[in-house]
Amino acid sequence: MIHALVSSLHFQGARFLAATACAFLVALGAPQSSRADDLPVLFDARERLPRPDLSGLLRLRFLTTTDFPPFNFADQTGRLSGFHVELARALCAELGIEAKCEIQALPYAELEGALDGGQGDAVMAGIAVTDDLRSRFAFSRPYMQLPARFARHKQAAFAGEDANALFGRRVGVVSGTAHEAMLRAFFPNIEPVGFADRDRMLEDLKGKKIEAVFADSLQLSFWTAGEASGGCCALLGGAYLSERFLGEGLTIMVRRDDPALASAFDSALAALSRNGRLQEIYLRYFPYGLF
Repeated sequence: MIHALVSSLHFQGARFLAATACAFLVALGAPQSSRADDLPVLFDARERLPRPDLSGLLRLRFLTTTDFPPFNFADQTGRLSGFHVELARALCAELGIEAKCEIQALPYAELEGALDGGQGDAVMAGIAVTDDLRSRFAFSRPYMQLPARFARHKQAAFAGEDANALFGRRVGVVSGTAHEAMLRAFFPNIEPVGFADRDRMLEDLKGKKIEAVFADSLQLSFWTAGEASGGCCALLGGAYLSERFLGEGLTIMVRRDDPALASAFDSALAALSRNGRLQEIYLRYFPYGLF
């Protein structure tokens, strides 16, 4: 489930991604290895979604956090930055309400209560869509998906550059995670090697105690490109998506009594996808081959 994935990303991954901050800052100015046509299409270019009238809206307050780079973080000047922040501003521009938009950062654990209590109007912070949340809140369509990928040690000898090359091999995965369940279901010819945590798994990959791992593409892409890996390793093959194991993707959460706002976000996201702005923002913050 994406709940297990994204919650893990936020509470554990924040520390992991903070450790790759140097790689991330370089990424903003680095040549981009990802391309717009590599990204999955989440909005049909032929679809024109209805856009509710927001002229009566007095203010639109986005709620996010500061501890989940590259989605949300405070830059060197203390300014709120990141993929979610830039996307929120692009949405406001597309909806023609820039002057009414505000973005506020709160601790992750306070987001749900703040939205429910009217302290904000929309949450963009990687909150997973669960049955419980869907019964109490409304959600936009997904604007991003978080796939899984393999990474390999560069010195390991493989017969190819896709998952078939790993058949019969021992591949590291964090035990008890959606990625372990996905690896076992999708690749029964691969032998999973369980690890208690991601850091130990990646250290063993770096030390060539294992030859490959299967994990979240977001973190693997930054780790393999960053200083922490020491250039030991590279992504192998393409990205793997599964709603069953990884959920439906990242969405914007709003109050259940405000479905018009969710519909407005859907319309604006579709427009940003059609004109390429959504892909442009994605490539700015995820240049290392998330897909």
